Parts: sequence; C-alpha cells; structure tokens
Amino acid sequence: MRKVIHRAETRGHFNHGWLNTYHSFSFAEYYNPDRIQFGLLRVLNDDVVKPGMGFGTHPHNNMEIITIPLEGKLEHRDSMGNGSIIEAGEVQVMTAGSGITHSEFNPSQDEEVNLLQIWVFPRERNLTPRYDQKRFDTSKMKNQFLTVVSPEGTNGSLFIHQDAWFSLAETESDKVLNYQLHSNTGGVYLFVINGELEISGDVLKSRDGIGIYDISELSVKSQKQTKFLVMEIPMN
Repeated sequence: MRKVIHRAETRGHFNHGWLNTYHSFSFAEYYNPDRIQFGLLRVLNDDVVKPGMGFGTHPHNNMEIITIPLEGKLEHRDSMGNGSIIEAGEVQVMTAGSGITHSEFNPSQDEEVNLLQIWVFPRERNLTPRYDQKRFDTSKMKNQFLTVVSPEGTNGSLFIHQDAWFSLAETESDKVLNYQLHSNTGGVYLFVINGELEISGDVLKSRDGIGIYDISELSVKSQKQTKFLVMEIPMN
C-alpha cells in the first residue's frame, strides 16, 4: 500500500469575495509541485459561491468534468444549448472533448451554493462534447456505497470517458465499509465531506483527502456520522 494524505488546512485557498475556493491540487493561482494530480485525477475544487454570483462563460477541452453540489443550487449553461439547474442530491457530468464553453451561476438571491468540481483526464482526446445530469436516491448511500459515475454508466450511474468510478456513502458512527477496486491498476482518492473516518490507522476529518494505491480493497471505519466521496482513478 502507498498513500498520500492532504489535510483540509493544507489545500490552496483563495477568497475572492464572490467565490471562496479550496484546491486539493494545483489550480489557477495555487501551484504546488507535489500536488499536481493523483493518477488521472487532475482537479478537486471545493467552491462556495455567493448568491447571484458565478463563473462567467469560459472554455474547456479534453477533460471529463464532474460537479457535485453539496448545498444550494447551481445554474449551468453551455455552448451545446444546455441550460439547467442542479442541486444537492444531483450529479453533473460534462465531456469537454474537442472544446466547449459554459457558465455556472448561483441563481439564488439569498443562499450560497457549495459544490465540488472535479476534473479527470479522458481516455481519448477530442471527443464529442456532451452533458448530462441526474438526481440520485440519497437513501441508497446510507451505510453503503452509491456509485454515481462509472465508465459504462452501469446501475443507473452517469458515465464518463475514463475507467473511473465515483461513489458516495453516508455512514453511522462505528460503521465499517469495504470498497473493492474494479481494476488492479487503479488507486482510490477519498474525500471526507463531513464527519470523521479511520483508514489504515490514519484519522481523516471534514475536507481531508487521502490517495491510496497498490491495493485491491479499502476498509473505511467511521468515527461518527460521516459523508464521503470515493473516486477510483487510473494511476497512469
């Protein structure tokens, strides 16, 4: 087993007024040569956007982009003609592929929106851009893993163009969950949304992250009620 731990307080942090953002990996003004990516996971941003504010139209290409709202709502518009609002309990995926532009705004006038935005390198370059979103039954992640993203979109999950699996879980105190990896060449990056977990003797608290590889299974024990995200990612 090999691992790297990213404590919440060691993330890149910028408060732009309208946007309070934390970067688990190098992004924009935050650069750390030791934290460029984990395998093919390139970006994990934890963003809080003020009411009525957002990201203006900007371009992307050759990236699989996954957005998971934690609180509040986010309005999306893109050059493919998509316009929608996503909120907590939903997941959004976007293949930037050969190139897209999009914007994201908080449509509320009085509530902030907190979201995770995650970028994964795709299996192929210059794919046809696409967009999808889905609401998930959050009761299905109580003391178990709910897969929300996968390579084939199996069991009602959203698909991305990469051998990556994203799963959410919400556990009671002293609950043990075992995650079985789909690939023997992959690794797992686990992000604690809230609560406290123990993994291989290490205690992780809210917004801590841990990357683990050279394993076939991961055992996670909750110290209290905890919500977390597991991302199984190709390491090369």
